[in-house]
Amino acid sequence: MNASPTFHAFSGLDLLSSAVVLVDAKLIIRHVNPAAENLFAVSSRQLLGHPLQRLVGDPPELSAALDNALKNNWSYTGHNILIKPTPETQLHVDCTVTPVESGSARLLLEVRPIDQQLKAAREEQLAQQQQANRELVRNLAHEIKNPLGGIRGSAQLLERELASEPLKEYTQVIIDEADRLQDLMQRLLSSHRVMQPAQVNIHEILERVRRLIHAEYHDVAVRRDYDTSLPEITGDREQLIQAILNISRNAAQAMQGKGEIVFRTRAARQVTLAKKHYQLALELQVIDNGPGIAEDIRDKIFYPLVSGRENGSGLGLTISQSFVQQHGGTIEVASRPGRTCFSLMLPVTRKRSFSED
Repeated sequence: MNASPTFHAFSGLDLLSSAVVLVDAKLIIRHVNPAAENLFAVSSRQLLGHPLQRLVGDPPELSAALDNALKNNWSYTGHNILIKPTPETQLHVDCTVTPVESGSARLLLEVRPIDQQLKAAREEQLAQQQQANRELVRNLAHEIKNPLGGIRGSAQLLERELASEPLKEYTQVIIDEADRLQDLMQRLLSSHRVMQPAQVNIHEILERVRRLIHAEYHDVAVRRDYDTSLPEITGDREQLIQAILNISRNAAQAMQGKGEIVFRTRAARQVTLAKKHYQLALELQVIDNGPGIAEDIRDKIFYPLVSGRENGSGLGLTISQSFVQQHGGTIEVASRPGRTCFSLMLPVTRKRSFSED
């Protein structure tokens, strides 16, 4: 069955982040936007000219709504509909059916996965909570930094007055610990520095991180899985290097310096990041085959001062998340024993609308 050409009247649908499908009076698919291709994991070429049933299965409530919409010119919105794009996969979605008149198109279906809506709400709530945590820690760092300078200076003065070498060992402990805390406070504050955006190649950045990991952890293999067709992005090179390096170091340390890390890059189309829609984004995954993140800290792994290692500062992933968010991107993690995957999504855009908080 031949497919009719894409309707120019609906070219704007291709910019939407929600999945949209157009069908004719016989429920034959006439147009599928990129978001629908992503949702159903199938290209429009495989769908155009074929029955809608091939895409969504035959859920009774949706079938009845489609019949009523055609017969009575009614709109319909159904909630929590179970559709089965393939025998192996199923999705719970909300679906709006709207009658249209354009060429042979008669119905417009807008499909919104419930899981994605819940995920977006959780991400927004988590982002707000983590932002509040970071502000609290940053304010504490400011308050602690100045007294530490006084403590260190007093210990140095005291050391000069002491004649006993054993007593000087105690003042040296004070100085060393003050320096350590000063360094910790500086790291907490550095994650908020203003960006210096420029055009950067993500693979050049990954190669830099790869060399650093090899130099530090000789028995960790870093494997590449790159999509070399990806365009450059606008970003702060040093921030991106630090963000990816922190994640990779955590992985190497979790594997006790022996194991494999995979750097994987892919293109993602029609995505929404931080409430903004982008036609194109870059997906970067850092995957390791270590023991995984302990379940009791998995949901708090990006919080300041939360670490899975006994001597860890708990700042590396917090800084990584802060840098990624300043780029307008997102970072999330999925972990189980034998596989931990950090997924970074960065927008591909010419605009330089970054957060400088």
